[in-house]
Amino acid sequence: MSFVVDQVRRIDAQLDRFQLSSPVTAPASPILRSASDDSHPLSSDGNQARSLARINELQTVIKSLSTASSSQPLLRIAELERLIEQGALAPGISIEDYEDEGRAAYKRGLEWLLVSKATTQTYGIILNTLLEQTIPLSDDIWYWDEVLGSYAYSGLYTIQTSPLRFWNWSKDVYGDARSRLDSLRINSVEERPDSKSLSDRWRQFYGLVKDSIHDRSLADMRLNAMSPLTLSRAEVRHKQKHLKRLRELSASGLGVLMDEALTFDPDEEDSVTLKDRSDVSDKEEWKNIVAKSVALMETVLRNVTTLETGVSEFEDTVFTNVEEDPEIVNSEEETSSRPAILATKLQHILAVHLPSHVAATKNLSRQYGRPSVLIRYWFPATILFLSSSTVLRIFFNRRAEILTWVQELGATTKDFWYNWVVQPIKKIVGTIRHDKDSEIAIMSKQSLQGDRASLERMVVDFARDDSSSSVGHSLGEAEIAEVRAKVREGDLTPVLKAYERDLRKPFWGTVRGDLIRALLIQIQKTKVDVEVAIGGIDSLLKSQELVFGFVGLTPGVLVCLGTFRWLSGAFGGRKGRSKGKKQGRMIRVLRNIDRILTAAIPSNNGMLSYKEHGLLLCEVHVLRQNGQQVLPGEINREFLEEINDLVDFRTGVERQVRVVDRIRWAYSKWLY
Repeated sequence: MSFVVDQVRRIDAQLDRFQLSSPVTAPASPILRSASDDSHPLSSDGNQARSLARINELQTVIKSLSTASSSQPLLRIAELERLIEQGALAPGISIEDYEDEGRAAYKRGLEWLLVSKATTQTYGIILNTLLEQTIPLSDDIWYWDEVLGSYAYSGLYTIQTSPLRFWNWSKDVYGDARSRLDSLRINSVEERPDSKSLSDRWRQFYGLVKDSIHDRSLADMRLNAMSPLTLSRAEVRHKQKHLKRLRELSASGLGVLMDEALTFDPDEEDSVTLKDRSDVSDKEEWKNIVAKSVALMETVLRNVTTLETGVSEFEDTVFTNVEEDPEIVNSEEETSSRPAILATKLQHILAVHLPSHVAATKNLSRQYGRPSVLIRYWFPATILFLSSSTVLRIFFNRRAEILTWVQELGATTKDFWYNWVVQPIKKIVGTIRHDKDSEIAIMSKQSLQGDRASLERMVVDFARDDSSSSVGHSLGEAEIAEVRAKVREGDLTPVLKAYERDLRKPFWGTVRGDLIRALLIQIQKTKVDVEVAIGGIDSLLKSQELVFGFVGLTPGVLVCLGTFRWLSGAFGGRKGRSKGKKQGRMIRVLRNIDRILTAAIPSNNGMLSYKEHGLLLCEVHVLRQNGQQVLPGEINREFLEEINDLVDFRTGVERQVRVVDRIRWAYSKWLY
């Protein structure tokens, strides 16, 4: 849904209010008609029935033309034409002359309401058409900016369009040679056509072609002095200039229709039911506005594709033709055929002017817009076609290697998935469930206990032997228990004392074996100390076992996520990427809106010109469409309020600039 729908609904609601405030009410039942009607010779039940049938038909058509449907607020062109035709607003003989004045006035009011609602629907269709044709022109202009901004792109464009230029040149040469040949035949009428052989005639035509090429070379000598790249860039500038002119004219036409067509008095919408019902002339002014709007739409469609005129000339032409329209000039004369004339004009607009405008715009866009897909991609397609045999030969000769690469890639992917994703996950699950098989251990559980018990036995035996040899008596149970307690605490005093004593006489200590024995006990002590340190590390690892499990799983998960994200972005699931693009598009649209407002030269009342207002409407339309897909529901409703403030040209340029600033900071969370 766009601002066009909002505009059409607002106008439709105004028309309904005008009808409710009309001083003419619905006719009474035919049973309650007056005696004067019964005395009329042609006032019969048949005429009354036809009159009421006509009123019911008009009411049915009016209801169909109203914008009550939320799914399809604007009717299709064919449906709108059918409804206008069904209204049968053709000038001619009717039974109005034999009806009472109240019923005839009520019927004329319904006819005016039907024409007004049909005008509103036509107005919405034309606005949508102008929007749909103006917005893509910006992309084509940007394409030409890209071509002009780089000599590489300009050279590529020269290559892309070279067959087309050669074809046009060949047609010109052929046409010139053909015209020369026809003139020679006319000058030599007396000579029979069959007097020359086919080879002679072909030789003559070939000579004419050579002469034509030579003459064209002389005529295009100034162009031949420039390089093909320069000529291509000049052609691009020419096309871009005409596209800009077409966009400005379309935007100006859009602005004229938005600002001038179906613009009723804003105070009239709220106070229409409060006015004095005797003031009929003020209430009938909306009919003149409808007639003016019909003429305005017709004139805009006729002149908006005339690229020879500027924006100011286009606007002057539109308003001059509207003021000279017979329905505007004779607006003081209220006739019963006026709605029928306007209905005929609407049918002519829908059947003739609108299709002609669409065809003309498409023709201009095709002529000055970006080249077609065939022209843009024939060069790489040709290279691919010419090299396809070589590529196929390479694939065929290396099919075994390619098959091996594919198999190895599959096996590597499978092993990576099992070893780096599945197995770490199983270990993490086992750690969470305290599975014994999943515990992290550097050494076995009973290793430290066995080595420590062996060290106790070594020290106790050494202390016994050393005490017997040095003191002469063996150690008691209390002394042995004390030695064991000290060994558990890491104290090897008996061994170290003996070691220090034997170091004084190392040879004698070696011969006795006590020195070597003390050294071996210290080696065992070092082994126990190392195992104690490793046991501390082992306990630390066990306390962080779950962390190490996740660390082991992280590389595999990161690789899988990166691969899946790349595949989803390359082959499907483009919703996230599309949302990001729409956010970037909204930022660029806000930048364009800011440029339009800051570069605008306001009128005396501080409002935008028609062209600038039309360009603003195009950008706002794109902004609104992207906002519906980026912003959440409640935020989007608030955003639509900002959009309505932005497109309200009556507030002035300064307030519109402040609205743009408010949109930037209020919705920055969803834009950046």
